[in-house]
Amino acid sequence: MVGKLNILLFTADDLGCDSLGCFGSSVPDISPNLDAFAAEGVRFSHGHVNVAICMPSRNVLNTGRYSYNNGGMGFFHTFEDTPTIIETLSDAGYMTGLLGKVNHSTPKESITWDFSRDQEDLGFGRSPQKYGAYCKKFFENCKSANSPFYFMVNSHDPHRPFYNPDEGPGGGAEVPSRLYSPDEIEVPGFLPDLPLIRKELSWYYNSVRRLDDTFGAVMNALEESGVRDNTLVAFLSDNGMAVPFAKCNVYLASTRTPWLVRWPGVAKEGATCSELMSGIDFLPTVLDAIGLPALDGVDGQSFVPLLRGEKQEGREHVFTQIDSKAGGAATPMRCVQDHQFGYIFNMWVRDDYRYRNNNEGLTMHAMEEAAPGNPDIAERVRMFRYRVPEELYDLEQDPNCLKNLIDDPEYSTKADEIRAILQAQMRETNDPVLEAFENRTSPDVVTRVFNAVYPDHENRKKN
Repeated sequence: MVGKLNILLFTADDLGCDSLGCFGSSVPDISPNLDAFAAEGVRFSHGHVNVAICMPSRNVLNTGRYSYNNGGMGFFHTFEDTPTIIETLSDAGYMTGLLGKVNHSTPKESITWDFSRDQEDLGFGRSPQKYGAYCKKFFENCKSANSPFYFMVNSHDPHRPFYNPDEGPGGGAEVPSRLYSPDEIEVPGFLPDLPLIRKELSWYYNSVRRLDDTFGAVMNALEESGVRDNTLVAFLSDNGMAVPFAKCNVYLASTRTPWLVRWPGVAKEGATCSELMSGIDFLPTVLDAIGLPALDGVDGQSFVPLLRGEKQEGREHVFTQIDSKAGGAATPMRCVQDHQFGYIFNMWVRDDYRYRNNNEGLTMHAMEEAAPGNPDIAERVRMFRYRVPEELYDLEQDPNCLKNLIDDPEYSTKADEIRAILQAQMRETNDPVLEAFENRTSPDVVTRVFNAVYPDHENRKKN
């Protein structure tokens, strides 16, 4: 294992970027292990995933391609002829390992990992001790084979069900090392501060703390293996929190992720990088760091220069998308963001469609219950369910995306500018819904493109 650089990718499941101490959370002692890790590497303040849904987000990481270019436009495997990081590193002599989220993290049905354990082996994906034990086993296997490794470790925290102390752990899960009461937590600004929401979010933060416990166990196993200094470790979440206006959408809270990278001897310790980067950049970065040739057809670019503290061109925007959700229903969205503005095209909006997803929980119930007596909450519920075709937000002044500026004459020029940027990117990357975007005021064209790109969407479940 000495010589070639090892790669360890740790992903959280449905973690909001602002939920960690190192990304500004005021929740006491929420992430001691991740905070310590952040001090040892680079923190990306404007890191994103490209799809805020579990499997398609991971498909992008594994291929370096947008969903419509890798074939995984929802909970689907990628095209068989799409190169992946697993196959590329395996061909280069790397041992490949996977813990948790096995189906969601295996981009092709034909791929076999050298070592894998799934949710049922890992205490419902929520046992720090079991994660640590299997990490030790994998590192021992690599040492015996004298092989470098690519190891993807996926926590199932803080995915629903959150840790409810009244119910306790189940399925082999462990109790988080610290529990939180509703008055200790913070409610994100894109949600109303209601008692039931605070209660559910306290359970969410319990799960965040257990995620941090798991990360600590994995880092301890890496340290004990003796290869810490020859291992690049990356941490991020596959998408935002499993609550309304975050996961399964393209808002800032949906795709901004707590991306951290430690590369001993290369990445500056305790540094913060404010450049825009996203999931499509992970594969080319790994190949660049190892010294392997770049793959043809990738949409991303290596951010190794950023890890070295250098400037890099081509990082003015990030592009994100939604196609199909967990139940298969298509709700196509396209978004472009720069440091200040975010523009969204909601292709799915029509009078007879009511948006929903499987991440609403008690939070959406509380909002709908409060709506009749609170016009502001009623409007948020209406916006979540029905939207409008276009949205524009000043992310510096309104990071919670509460005030849509698309019809404000003061921002008409900015709207035209950012539409043109999105259009150019869609054309360059062969986005199949480009025609719908270019004819967004023509319902007939939008419907025709919708039915062509997502042909069986009406026959699928509605979540």
